[in-house]
Amino acid sequence: MLEHDGVRVEVNEDGFMVQPEAWTERVARALASTEGVTMLTPRHWALVKYIRDHYVRFGVPPMIRKLCKETKTQLKDVYVLFPSGPAKGVCKVAGLPNGDGCV
Repeated sequence: MLEHDGVRVEVNEDGFMVQPEAWTERVARALASTEGVTMLTPRHWALVKYIRDHYVRFGVPPMIRKLCKETKTQLKDVYVLFPSGPAKGVCKVAGLPNGDGCV
């Protein structure tokens, strides 16, 4: 269970949401705190919302190349924004379940 700033969400042993459908922006902020991201800027939100929207529409996260192209973000900048990277950092904050297919 993750509790942060009044938010309580069930997570698995890797810190990913057990129930992705319970995701909210407040939950995203709480999950970001576990990744060392103290404030989500518009650049963070662009990645998070793109991955989340893609997952909701297609049932899988986008490939990293598509993420970078569609959000106009270089891969190195993804790592600046989310130091643990797209698979762990962005997918976790977006509320996606972890797995082999996550970016």
